Amino acid sequence: MDLKLQGKSVIVTGATGGIGLEIARTFSKEGATVTIPGRSQKKLDAAIADILASGGAGVSGVLADPATEAGAAALVAAVPQIDVLVNNLGIYEPKSFQDISDAEWRHMFEVNVMSGVRLSRAYMPGMLERNWGRIVFISSESGLMTPGEMVHYGMTKTAQLAVARGLAITAKGTGVTVNSVMPGPTRSDGIFDFLRGISTDPNATTDELEADFFRYHRPSSLLQRLIHPEEIASLVAYVASPLASATNGAALRVDGGVTPTIV
Repeated sequence: MDLKLQGKSVIVTGATGGIGLEIARTFSKEGATVTIPGRSQKKLDAAIADILASGGAGVSGVLADPATEAGAAALVAAVPQIDVLVNNLGIYEPKSFQDISDAEWRHMFEVNVMSGVRLSRAYMPGMLERNWGRIVFISSESGLMTPGEMVHYGMTKTAQLAVARGLAITAKGTGVTVNSVMPGPTRSDGIFDFLRGISTDPNATTDELEADFFRYHRPSSLLQRLIHPEEIASLVAYVASPLASATNGAALRVDGGVTPTIV
């Protein structure tokens, strides 16, 4: 299917690995011009080389961290106008609620929520002026079902849903849409370190870690396996395309069925 993204300008944050890298790759292969911001030039160069080696084109990097005010401003200065913004930048960690410090709460919010807020605030006016644009927040099933092992992360994912819905309402009646995509547990950078951290058997194989995670921590999953990043990227690319013009203000699940439909 032609998603009609040829020539569209796209920024994907958090795209030097994992889900973000696959989202950037998918846009690139669809003919979009993709910009990846990041804190490490080495990681930016590696991500760009990876995309180009897999048949992508038209991808570049900007050394900037949208999790900070200065970094977001630097990115906007380097790329002042875009058609599509994918707010994917995010961090997570398992930690007991009692042990999460104020500084850790603030840091999680700055990275996961404020990075998207800053860039949406910068790019949405231009989209509205041109009467076309797409903003996609990569939230999580944790935004609806906050995990006990990382309450601070779940809080930020719920906040993203609220921001996205509110922005969609401000764009009512225009050609600009704002949506959230909610992945479930995904095979991405650091996932097995996370699984090992909550496992009762730190010496288990990766297959055992994955099986035990779904048996004991995500038994509601219908997929009963980790999602592949490209499975999420396909939905994000569609939501950002002109074909998805009637999808607005939505929280779209690509979670393997973890979230019950009644939620």
